[in-house]
Amino acid sequence: MATPSRRTSTQSPLASKRAILSDPSSEVPSKKKSSVPPAAPRPLPSSGPFVEGSIVRIAMENFLTYDVCEVSPGPHLNMIIGANGTGKSSIVCAICLGLAGKPAFMGRADKVGFFVKRGCSKGMVEIELFRTSGNLVITREIDVAKNQSSWFINKKSTSPKVVEEQVAALNIQVGNLCQFLPQDKVGEFAKLSKIELLEATEKSVGPPEMHKYHCELKNFREKEKQLETSCKQKTEYLEKMIQRNERYKQDVDRFYERKRHLDLIEMLEAKRPWVIEELQQALTVKQNEEHDRQRRISNTRKMIEDLQNELRTTENCENLQPQIDAITNDLRRVQDEKALCESEIIDKRKERETLEKEKRSVDDHIVRFDNLMNQKEDKLRQRYRDTYDAVLWLRNNRDKFKQRVCEPIMLTINMKDNKNAKYIENHIPSNDLRAFVFENQEDMEVFLKEVRDNKKLRVNAVIAPKNSYADKAPSRSLNDLKQYGFFSYLRELFDAPDPVMSYLCCQYHIHEVPVGTERTREKIERVIQETRLKQIYTAEEKYVVKTSFYSNKVISSNTSLKVAQFLTVTVDLEQRRHLEEQLKEINRKLQAVDSGLIALHETNKHLEHKDNELRQKKKELLERKTKKRQLEQKISSKLGSLKLMEQDTCNLEEEERKASTKIKEINIQKAKLVTELTNLIKNCTALHIQKVDLILQNTTVISEKNKLESDYMATSAQLRITEQHFIELDENRQRLLQKCKELMKRARQVCNLGAEQTVPQEYQTQVPTIPNGHNSSPPMAFQDLPNTLDEIDALLTEERSRASCFTGLNPTVVEEYTKREEEIEQLTAELKIKKVELDKYRENISQVKERWLNPLKELVEKINEKFSYFFSSMQCAGEVDLHTENEEDYDKYGIRIRVKFRSSTELHELTPHHQSGGERSVSTMLYLMALQELNRCPFRVVDEINQGMDPINERRVFEMVVNTACKENTSQYFFITPKLLQNLPYSEKMTVLFVYNGPHMLEPNRWNLKAFQRRRRRITFTQPSQ
Repeated sequence: MATPSRRTSTQSPLASKRAILSDPSSEVPSKKKSSVPPAAPRPLPSSGPFVEGSIVRIAMENFLTYDVCEVSPGPHLNMIIGANGTGKSSIVCAICLGLAGKPAFMGRADKVGFFVKRGCSKGMVEIELFRTSGNLVITREIDVAKNQSSWFINKKSTSPKVVEEQVAALNIQVGNLCQFLPQDKVGEFAKLSKIELLEATEKSVGPPEMHKYHCELKNFREKEKQLETSCKQKTEYLEKMIQRNERYKQDVDRFYERKRHLDLIEMLEAKRPWVIEELQQALTVKQNEEHDRQRRISNTRKMIEDLQNELRTTENCENLQPQIDAITNDLRRVQDEKALCESEIIDKRKERETLEKEKRSVDDHIVRFDNLMNQKEDKLRQRYRDTYDAVLWLRNNRDKFKQRVCEPIMLTINMKDNKNAKYIENHIPSNDLRAFVFENQEDMEVFLKEVRDNKKLRVNAVIAPKNSYADKAPSRSLNDLKQYGFFSYLRELFDAPDPVMSYLCCQYHIHEVPVGTERTREKIERVIQETRLKQIYTAEEKYVVKTSFYSNKVISSNTSLKVAQFLTVTVDLEQRRHLEEQLKEINRKLQAVDSGLIALHETNKHLEHKDNELRQKKKELLERKTKKRQLEQKISSKLGSLKLMEQDTCNLEEEERKASTKIKEINIQKAKLVTELTNLIKNCTALHIQKVDLILQNTTVISEKNKLESDYMATSAQLRITEQHFIELDENRQRLLQKCKELMKRARQVCNLGAEQTVPQEYQTQVPTIPNGHNSSPPMAFQDLPNTLDEIDALLTEERSRASCFTGLNPTVVEEYTKREEEIEQLTAELKIKKVELDKYRENISQVKERWLNPLKELVEKINEKFSYFFSSMQCAGEVDLHTENEEDYDKYGIRIRVKFRSSTELHELTPHHQSGGERSVSTMLYLMALQELNRCPFRVVDEINQGMDPINERRVFEMVVNTACKENTSQYFFITPKLLQNLPYSEKMTVLFVYNGPHMLEPNRWNLKAFQRRRRRITFTQPSQ
């Protein structure tokens, strides 16, 4: 247990500190004697395993008040004691900065360079963290001039971001006051708002996903508010748009009603010229049909003539059958060859599958051998890590050596029987078992220079004899020793490379040491006297026999055999080599099979191509054979068609005569209608003159204005009724449909059609469609309009009168109405999308809330249970609850701490102002202790939090800290204090770290803890005698 100490001197501006050990079980001295080591320090007993991420070692160099210091904390409660100014908080600063913390976290300085000892240009902090996979060593070198840091992980340079990621992976949060509470930040804990306290607690003791869910909830809730506001604004704007459009709907309906009348007028004017042209058009259709029939008859005759010529030139097909038979025989032969080739391919594939199965089986056996070898290497790595690292280096650098280099003996030895491993391990020392064996002295020197000098690895190396001892015969035959129960020499119990076996025979005479059974132990005295063997192994013991140089007496000693640890795993290297050779042979056969398959596939492809060619030739011959029959059938079909076309004749002269007669009748009718139209125009002119007179008379009757206005309003009401009746009648119209051509000048002027153009689609089917669903009247087909000029003119007059009734209509109103309708549709679609998105966010909120809130309530309840228990044990009261004003405002959730220290008062929320400094310190300490057993963090640091407490509360809090932090499976705890009360309770699991300073402290390299302990014991033993 490291105790940082410091030496100060008035002659030297430098000061040094170093680590010493102190007995944690000895009584803590009073404040007056805190600068003196305890009376009888002794090594600290084991205090249990470290949790993942706990601090194993803290090293500082030129850091704050320290020159060189190394601290080794324990896995449970670490109490750092020392007078003010000795450097306790410097250790806290080293933990923070060494774990990628910011200087602002400690509230001391804003630049990292200020933490380097004054007068030094560089400083260093090194933190070693416990990990089951291998400890993590983080080094931070601070440059004062540049105010920058260099980072290293396990002595390898890295970036601050990588260090932060490694630290975060171990759940270390030096910026969280619930985990890391430095001296200058103690007062800020009580100033934390409920929201900040909840966030710190979630990060410190909550599951890893709890804080993430909380952040997601806050983001979801913010987006939900934005969507609710957006939906509300869009809904209000949509309602205003709909109301505004409703006001203009009546004017738009009247506009489209007038447009329907005008469209019908245009259709009627277009209809008038076509009344005469219908007959001419029907005649033209008949003429076109007759011309088309004559053309088809001519084409059919030409086709029949071509087919007959082709039939005459067709060659005789009777000689084609022998060719077809020959091709059929060739096809049968090719198909037989294909079948044989495909059969061989199937056989080759089966053979390949068999070889692949054999290959997988051999691979599995080799993997099992490799796994056994890996077990031996794992044992080496766990026990001798440096030797294991050297093995890895050797495997990557064998090209640097001239002769053979054998890996450590324990890896190269292969026991023939596992139960005999104990004899070898008891006979060969562990230093040689992990030694590398070289055949060349220069190779060994190159190896040791690289591994020992450069890589600083502690490894052993030996050199094999130049003359091999591996096959040297024993001095006595084993048959002579079997009568005593011996069954083998040590050399025959295992296999090893020749250099290793030669070295062991030369160094440990394994070819001369026999191994016996229990029968050997029963005859051991006789064996020793008769055989004169120097070393003997029985079933469970080892005997060493020596002859006295002075008395010539035989002296023997025996020791029990230790259980084998390293050589119990057996790997048959000869069998593995055999399997590798077998694997090579299988691979060779697989390559041969693959080559054969490729050749067979090529042959099969060639046969397939030949088969297709023969089939194509056979098909062509068959087509030539059937071509004559097809030509005869086509000629017969065409002759039938020609006969039908010739029978279907048409008398064009008769049709032309009938059409001329009808046209003359219509022209006579048209002349009469023109005369009537002239009379109507005259009447219209007279009416216009009368209208002018009436207007002049209107100026003389101003006095009757009010009466006329009343009459006008009544007439307007009647007009609306009439319009409604007109709309009801208009619903019975049908769409216009008729094909027409412009054969008359007036029709061309009205319809803008060429001489050969057909009637546009709108004239064929219906009145042009009116947008937005305002076509309330049924469409009228063009052919359904009146077919006489009188009816057409009458309908024209009626429609013009109706259209003239719609006055004061502005087309811009319709444009605005249509544009607004489109905006309403677009806005409605956007609002629907927003509502779907809002429902999705609400569903996400519901799911995440359930995953976050229920575990959070359980966590707060556990904290409250511990917190209340701690306060009740102090005859006070305290509780912790989850506080929020609105359940949906997830950014307003917080943890509320309420306490009372006197029975006469009520529970009050912990604030910076209501409680005293000591009460705030007690509340803070007890809250942190409530988190201790729940904490996911590997360690917690609390610096001088007991300063403001009265002695009673300080004693109670200290007892709780000891009882809580020294439990099994709790995280590491650092408790820093400058003083302690007397007669406090302590635990065997505590680690007490004393920080001493003074002008007479030894230099770090001169301090020897064991020598100090020996002197202390001598002083203790000699005092009673004095």
